[in-house]
Amino acid sequence: MQYAGTRHNVGFSVIDRLSDEYRISVDTRKHKALIGKGVIGGQKVILAKPMTYMNLSGESVRELIEYYKISQEELIIIYDDISLDVGKLRIRAKGSAGGHNGIKSIISCLGCDVFGRIRVGIGEKPPRMDLADYVLGHFPSEELPVIRETVGRAGQAAETFLTEGIQAAMNRFNGC
Repeated sequence: MQYAGTRHNVGFSVIDRLSDEYRISVDTRKHKALIGKGVIGGQKVILAKPMTYMNLSGESVRELIEYYKISQEELIIIYDDISLDVGKLRIRAKGSAGGHNGIKSIISCLGCDVFGRIRVGIGEKPPRMDLADYVLGHFPSEELPVIRETVGRAGQAAETFLTEGIQAAMNRFNGC
């Protein structure tokens, strides 16, 4: 995959972690995504990696929730956030796109902003650097241990969301 390991793909890294831990193969092409079905914490889940361009990811999300009859409150979107320091998490049940084009697409395609989000901090871009170059770049070696640990915590936050609800996930992981 062309963008594997980049800042912009940190959400997919969390899906990969969950996939590995719970032995859910995310390799079926369906609904403009790679998907895998399994169980996490006693809950049936569909792990999905939209294969559209990021700014069209709402198309895939809409197809998935319509086909599988998923309520928007059950949906968890895991994505990168440049407004958070590297390694920080922020979990919310609703909100604006905050300038993230993938989230803009999801909000547009769903017609609302009520869905769970796990935002993974990738840090602010350096001054005078192009945003696309920054988010499509790889983490420097000194940030790799932090990001690996953060991907693990984001996976734990998703598990908590599934088993105990979003409020418990927010209480336990916001600000970490």
